[in-house]
Amino acid sequence: MKIAVAGGTGAAGRLVVETVRARGHEPVVLSRGQGVDLVSGSGLDAALTGAEVVIDVSNVTTNRKSVAVGFFDKAGRNLAGAAERAGVRHLVTPSIVGVDRVGHPYYTGKLRQEEIIRGGAVPWTIMRATQFHEFVGQALGGVPGPIALVPTAPVQPIAVREVAEALVDLALEPPQGMAPELAGPQVESLVDLARTLIAAGGARRRPVCPLYFPGGMRSGGLLPTGPGPRGTLTFADWLKQQGPTTS
Repeated sequence: MKIAVAGGTGAAGRLVVETVRARGHEPVVLSRGQGVDLVSGSGLDAALTGAEVVIDVSNVTTNRKSVAVGFFDKAGRNLAGAAERAGVRHLVTPSIVGVDRVGHPYYTGKLRQEEIIRGGAVPWTIMRATQFHEFVGQALGGVPGPIALVPTAPVQPIAVREVAEALVDLALEPPQGMAPELAGPQVESLVDLARTLIAAGGARRRPVCPLYFPGGMRSGGLLPTGPGPRGTLTFADWLKQQGPTTS
């Protein structure tokens, strides 16, 4: 089966492509390097010819609401339209656990993406997942200065490979609308994870200061609200897999 992967060159996308191939199917990468531009729509119709399934792991790195909404609106509408014209029978997209409960500019864009998929003609599956283990380092990297200000939020991080494998599993099944939420194996404190990462040399060494972040994070907005599949790789084991680090 021909499975198109939008954003197939990103951190999650590369693993999705690898998993599709390992399952004996033909991945088609939708990326600018392959002549496809999701925002303008250029190259989409040709790239989706013969594709039965699309897995959309495209992304934009931003904390600006206008940028997030602009990207996911344009890319989402273009991809959904091209998928309909190509006769794609299943559109699979990851989203974020708590995207509708936590006030964050980026999440507004993901909600727009969900809205487009739900309103489109192509049968769909949306799987909300918790933050990747890499999220801890990204959070620290985005905080300049001598002190790391980290939200006092409980999180349930998961390995990106486990998310990629779950997306491909869903792609090979019939569309199901909103899939059960996917989360990591255990609930952790984001502040504690930040301190662990710094102590291991995986981030610049500096004191961590807990920060109250409004919008639902502190009250567990990033945690799943019901039963669903759970990953197996803990943050501690993931950190060990990263190999030697220096502070």
